[in-house]
Amino acid sequence: MIYLNVFLIAFIAFAISMVCGGGAGLLLIPILGHVLPASQVPAALSVGTSVSSLTKLYLFFQHINWRIVRHFLPLALLGVIVGAWLLSYLAPMYIELCMAIFLVCNLPYLFKKTTAPSADKPALSNHFLKFIGFLAGFISALTGAVGVLFNGVYLRYGLSKEEIIATRAANEIFLHIVKLGLYAYFGLFTLKALTIGILVAIAAVAATYLMKYVLPKISISLFSKIGYGAMVLSGVVLLNSAIIRIQEAHDPNVHIVRVSKGYDATLNWDDLIYTIEFKYGEGFEFERIIPFTALDAPRQAHVNEQNIGADKIVIEKVYSLKKISYEAYYYKGETNLIKKIKFK
Repeated sequence: MIYLNVFLIAFIAFAISMVCGGGAGLLLIPILGHVLPASQVPAALSVGTSVSSLTKLYLFFQHINWRIVRHFLPLALLGVIVGAWLLSYLAPMYIELCMAIFLVCNLPYLFKKTTAPSADKPALSNHFLKFIGFLAGFISALTGAVGVLFNGVYLRYGLSKEEIIATRAANEIFLHIVKLGLYAYFGLFTLKALTIGILVAIAAVAATYLMKYVLPKISISLFSKIGYGAMVLSGVVLLNSAIIRIQEAHDPNVHIVRVSKGYDATLNWDDLIYTIEFKYGEGFEFERIIPFTALDAPRQAHVNEQNIGADKIVIEKVYSLKKISYEAYYYKGETNLIKKIKFK
């Protein structure tokens, strides 16, 4: 049943991506995250999207803008190598979070009046295109998808909807092939990831052939609007996925309480505790727990002199706009605070 659900969702995602110039991978990231470990999702997506790109090349080959491919692709391949290497060390959830915020920020473009590309509008430089290529390859390797993330760049070059689809496919097919080899080399390509990837690929081919007959009926204005809509939708889905993963991995929580002359906000992240304190007339203070050994010898001696038989001492470093100071909390047992001192 789960494989049928993946197929149906992938079919719908790739059908939507044909109408808006991409975005299927971004929509599928949180879905595949429920059936695969996070580090294997990029590999499964790359199998499906590489077959999708091959299908688009077959159907729209004559629309490829080779000038963009020539400047985009070499640095994109370098970005893929760097991104795939980092994937074995970094948690993709943080990359997803950054991408989600960027995508959601495209919301205003949904309500902006679409104008035809202007001939006197300054063209983007080839150096900028190379930079975008590196960035696209880097992000694609980390997440398995870029989708509509850089569609705005293609639109700035005045490409038609068919040219955007064909040029993106030409750029991405090489990236996917290189990524698959790198994922296998770094041990991120498993049999289950391949099985899910093949399922996504079949859905992608079916959706691409179906939507080929729908695409000519859509105006470039509607095409760009749907594209920005897909970006925002992808961002919302990614944001939800990233927040859930971060919650599961680090169990962060924020606790705000009213204190004398102000408020205390405490953030717990794993075993770390950060506190922001606001007091009327004194402003904001940022507090962070540090180990006792982080204090220099004179401060350690001062803290020990003030000890009145505490079982535990907690040290906080306090940052304010005017100074840096320290606070020591003396506990009897684990939770019974018996003394607190401040020192510089």
